[in-house]
Amino acid sequence: MLEAQGLNVLYGDYQILWDVSFRAPEGEVIAILGPNGSGKSTLMNTLSGLLRSRTGAISFRGARIDGLPPHKIVGQGLAHVLERRRLFPYLTVRENLLLGAYHPSAKARRQETLADVEALFPRLRERRAQLAGTLSGGEQQMVAIGRGLMARPALLMIDEPFLGLAPKVIEQIAGVISAINRERGITIVFIEQNVELALRMAHRGYILESGRAILEGPSADLLASTEVKRIFLGH
Repeated sequence: MLEAQGLNVLYGDYQILWDVSFRAPEGEVIAILGPNGSGKSTLMNTLSGLLRSRTGAISFRGARIDGLPPHKIVGQGLAHVLERRRLFPYLTVRENLLLGAYHPSAKARRQETLADVEALFPRLRERRAQLAGTLSGGEQQMVAIGRGLMARPALLMIDEPFLGLAPKVIEQIAGVISAINRERGITIVFIEQNVELALRMAHRGYILESGRAILEGPSADLLASTEVKRIFLGH
């Protein structure tokens, strides 16, 4: 469904990604893993059009999307939930959600999608008139994921969905992410620091180190990999 080849991404004169290739087959959950500063968010931001690659190609559903602006990429069916939620704090929960359905095909069905999102996250129905900035961290993450779903994506990318959350909330949101994939058939790509949690949720994983994709494969193989232990545990 999503494929990138030979991405080289720079911030000014400083290169962040080096010849990175990536693919997300339809219907799968893909985890992007790596130490801090390894280029995970840069890769995701490049896939969604927020950053431009100096070289390489990105295709979604068989069509090139590198070079398209982000709002056009969302319209193609690829939505991106940014790190640290990025909500509008002085808008209500409902207003934040509806902003996710701005492109024409999603806007036409936004009430139907809103009902579906509130069924996934009943807390958001209870909080619909509350200002987003007054919510707990877990509730804000629910709004951020819900806003991404309001675009009616075929593929949803989520940058660190569990960052700063309590274990019980992590368990709840992990269950919802798995349900989005399993019950709605949405392909998921996500970034996570907890290697074991991520690989137990995902079908496949990619390991980045110093801006290079050094390992990829089925989650079970990566969980058993001595190279993964070296990268994340230091032995």
